[in-house]
Amino acid sequence: MRVDLFDFDLPPERIALRPVRPRDAARMLLVQGEKPFQDRKVSDLPQLLRAGDVLVFNDTRVIPAQLEGRRGEAKIGVTLHKRIDLRRWQAFIRNAKRVREGDELTFGGGVTGIAETRHDDGSFTINFPGDEPVEILLERAGTMPLPPYIAGKRPTDAQDREDYQTMFATRDGAVAAPTASLHFTPELVAAIDTAGIAREMLTLHVGAGTFLPVKAEETQDHRMHAEWGRIDGGVADRLNAARKAGGRIIAVGTTSLRLLESAARDDGVIEPFEGDTSIFITPSYRFKAVDGLMTNFHLPKSTLFMLVSALMGLDRMQAAYAHAIENEYRFYSYGDSSLLLP
Repeated sequence: MRVDLFDFDLPPERIALRPVRPRDAARMLLVQGEKPFQDRKVSDLPQLLRAGDVLVFNDTRVIPAQLEGRRGEAKIGVTLHKRIDLRRWQAFIRNAKRVREGDELTFGGGVTGIAETRHDDGSFTINFPGDEPVEILLERAGTMPLPPYIAGKRPTDAQDREDYQTMFATRDGAVAAPTASLHFTPELVAAIDTAGIAREMLTLHVGAGTFLPVKAEETQDHRMHAEWGRIDGGVADRLNAARKAGGRIIAVGTTSLRLLESAARDDGVIEPFEGDTSIFITPSYRFKAVDGLMTNFHLPKSTLFMLVSALMGLDRMQAAYAHAIENEYRFYSYGDSSLLLP
């Protein structure tokens, strides 16, 4: 499909620069089949689902993966993308034309890295010498890797360390938040439990590739960056049992959805999973594992808008987004939510 089919006019003031408080006070657009759109709030979620449904969350934790530094006298910016091993990460480098293989990169707090290998996509493998865990080095030298659509309008600050982390975050490794889960509070989770709606956790360490624009003219020419994920056997068993009993599997966020679909067989059975996925979901994809999606509002021509269009239909999502823009919903990572039920 042509990428420009997924374009729409998004006024820049619709991109949220801060989240609402409390988190579950955000607005939520209910898109349910061909029924009229409903303007709701995230706190309404327990009323919109059924007992026996399962919400699937991503428990990844965002690390301060944005580094500012130098290669000699040249300023560079580094965004870690994906862990390779204990001391090496794949990373995107701003001003990468000034960096050559073997160069030493210096960052704040006495942290250094070696640009080992340049990859075909322009990214580098960076080796962090020393004995301290890389996560400790990042706590000393790094900042939270806000999306460029936010970071380009204001500096990252201490508040973002709290705001850009979900209440479920327990497993270090993401360089972008699973933003649909940012809306959840202990009060909302308690209401979900009371309503008989189950909760399950998986892990997908979201990479910086999620921010990259689609430069190809045709969707089949775009290549997704791989991200590491895991679904435990017990989680897979409970999800399959819930679906067999008539419950719906509702992914909280596109990251949860992509991993569930990566782990599902053609007959819809979800299997345990551990490894990389680079699944790219566009219209004509046949969903196997999920029955709905809670997700924020995405940018024009993004892979995520392509995903929601695959789930609900392109015309339907163009209409939903036109409604959201007209009614001043807030877009992207710190923005409002939608509940998509095909």
